[in-house]
Amino acid sequence: MQPNQPSASALISAFGRAYHSAHGDPKIFDDYLADKFFTTAQRTFFTENLSRAYAFFEPQAAAEITDPAQALAGFMRAQSLSITLSRARYVETILDAAIQNGVKQFLILGAGLDTFAFRRADLLERLDVYEVDHPNTQNYKRQRITELGWEVPARLHLIPLDLNQDDLSTALLGAGWNVGERALISWLGVTYYLAREVIHSTVRALAQVVPANSILIFDYLDADAFIPERTAPRVARMQLATQMADEPMVTGFDPQKLAVEFAPLGFELAENLGPADIQQRYFQNRSDGYYAFEHIHLAKLVR
Repeated sequence: MQPNQPSASALISAFGRAYHSAHGDPKIFDDYLADKFFTTAQRTFFTENLSRAYAFFEPQAAAEITDPAQALAGFMRAQSLSITLSRARYVETILDAAIQNGVKQFLILGAGLDTFAFRRADLLERLDVYEVDHPNTQNYKRQRITELGWEVPARLHLIPLDLNQDDLSTALLGAGWNVGERALISWLGVTYYLAREVIHSTVRALAQVVPANSILIFDYLDADAFIPERTAPRVARMQLATQMADEPMVTGFDPQKLAVEFAPLGFELAENLGPADIQQRYFQNRSDGYYAFEHIHLAKLVR
């Protein structure tokens, strides 16, 4: 992350959600508010730069395209949009059922430009939402909320925090977190960028502030993604791109050992979806070229 700047990956993720909301058919996940976080100048900037970036990710296919709109569509297919859409739908599907079963707190770790509290405001009658993210990214989001004239809901709690330096449990408790109420924790697009010990300490902290039957969901890269001879080409290009953006990916997990690794941290593995599972659940029979990302997994754990 650049000094005093929001996360590049958070901005690109939000831009991708906005793009899919406008162009996806059928929609995997419809974030119809994501576009609001971008000014006209920013939309132009991302449209032009991501169109050109397609040549970096798929040079042969990009060489045959002269239309910038087609290049942008190619970038969206080639890179992380399929990750962004499938994981967001996965979490919110589980959340809907969890609310019916008594969950009253929703923690979004690494929230970026998440729109949940505004897009699904009806649920805030029954749910407190806590968004945690790096101060640079959250400051940008607060600024855009102010510029848009949106009112921050009373049950939305914005918590600036750097997981590499700050104490998560202290920050949550200071924002009104209730340790006696069941919670669903969404931790998407973050574990790739954190050292293993930081991931472990974060999960331990969460286990201390949630009661039984609370849920933790996160996505992760498998360990093969960090072995060059085993890494899928588009994952290798994604890793190179994030490194160039000063947001290097550093950690992966062995899917076969995930349950054993996280049980001592206070959570039991309930579901562990691999690329084939994600493909079958969200991308089967699509004609737009979207397919599940190699090496990407979705894990659901229960306290």
